[in-house]
Amino acid sequence: MPRRKRVIKRPKIAPDPVYGSELVSRLINRVMWDGKKTVATKIVIRAIRKASEQLGVEPVEMLNTALENVKPKVEVKSMRVGGASYQVPVEPYPARSVRLGLTWMVTAARSMKGKPMEDKLAEVIAQSFNNEGPAVAKKNAVHQTAAGNRAFAHLAYKKKKK
Repeated sequence: MPRRKRVIKRPKIAPDPVYGSELVSRLINRVMWDGKKTVATKIVIRAIRKASEQLGVEPVEMLNTALENVKPKVEVKSMRVGGASYQVPVEPYPARSVRLGLTWMVTAARSMKGKPMEDKLAEVIAQSFNNEGPAVAKKNAVHQTAAGNRAFAHLAYKKKKK
């Protein structure tokens, strides 16, 4: 008997109106607060423009590269084995790694103080493109935690006995 219901995949996200990219739409949805999508769209579009002008790179290509530098390749999940909880390194599925990467970029931008959100987001995207900054540091911290718990990697593939 399965433990829970299978998750039904939601329909594809509509691409954003300016760049026609699903990734930009996902970033807009991560930035959005209280359902204010037009505000979030303006912030993200301006941030992407600023960062691409600063770096001299195609906007969507720049965002893709920045996200690739931030996406985690491995993460840790708590697994209970014999009364003890272990942090087991697991490879996140692709959609989750994208979501984590976008979330870390937005969180890093929000944690900066004293600037408008579009400037902060542009700065984080530019730093991530150059493989530096707080979002990349977060990814490296997660990878380091996973590397430290490699000894428990074998627990990820254990089958439960019936």
